[in-house]
Amino acid sequence: MRESLISQLEVITEEEQKILDGRNVSRTLYTTKKTFEVEAEKLLRDGRLIQVRTHTRFIDFPEHNHNYIEMMYVCQGKITHFIGGKEVVMEEGDFLILNQHVRHSICCASREDLGINFIALPEFFDIPLQMLQGNNVLADFLVDTLRQNSFSEKYLLFKLSGILEIENLMENIVYSLKNLGKNEEKINQLSMGLVFLHILNHIDKLDYTSPQNYKEIVLQTTLSYIDQHYKEANLSKLSEDLNQSLSVLSRMIKQNFGHTFQELVQRKKFQKAMTLLSETNLSIADIVAAVGYENSSYFYRKFKEKYHMSPREYRLTHRNGDQIRI
Repeated sequence: MRESLISQLEVITEEEQKILDGRNVSRTLYTTKKTFEVEAEKLLRDGRLIQVRTHTRFIDFPEHNHNYIEMMYVCQGKITHFIGGKEVVMEEGDFLILNQHVRHSICCASREDLGINFIALPEFFDIPLQMLQGNNVLADFLVDTLRQNSFSEKYLLFKLSGILEIENLMENIVYSLKNLGKNEEKINQLSMGLVFLHILNHIDKLDYTSPQNYKEIVLQTTLSYIDQHYKEANLSKLSEDLNQSLSVLSRMIKQNFGHTFQELVQRKKFQKAMTLLSETNLSIADIVAAVGYENSSYFYRKFKEKYHMSPREYRLTHRNGDQIRI
């Protein structure tokens, strides 16, 4: 994140200065209720769907919940939460989403520990949800929370350090909300939708173990793993990464996708091969190697079995980029 923006975020707020002068957290800044429930109405400017606020530093922030979906992104340093008695340490690049039922406290943060809180009304998520499309762990979480179908405490923690696409989008959102400009809310809705889409491409970065969503997480991770590692994809390696037994994982994949792990990998390899056949001048031998096959005869046989034509015939008839549905 740019130093100029970090410097802007590091500025000690009026609330923090009072804390440094010896005062406690002023609950009246956050809530009108007896229980400590942070209210969006206390923090959002009139007419706005979303706002950012630097997490209050220099004091242990007492246990509380929110009447909105809370999102926190750590720009620098670390922020330590206690959620349901469990220590949850967020480091630079981490992104946390909590539903309104989660009660959590936050340990004292230093000046260099910068956590950005996103305060957003339900309407803000209309566009991001449209962009997510279909069933996935993020869409299910948001829909479940916004419709208030569940009263259980749920949160998602993503360890996203080093993923430049997400870092850049987050920086843009924070900068936009700190330096208001024209059309910034629509831009930020679209940008948050892009953040969510990039997160789905890195679903293996999800650090969350709710039994209710575990199957969804495993399946999303499987697809992401195949997408990124189809050349050398190995079910044993995936089962180790997921801390799941090989037999259970294999059965889960077959039951939910209707295909075995190897069939999914082969489908991905063929998808990539068809793109290379129709859009490049690479030799077929080079394409076979590029998608991870060592035995070209095996590739030719399986390709013809599935698509009823040879790779060469496919290339000749699909030069315009129209691919067979797989």
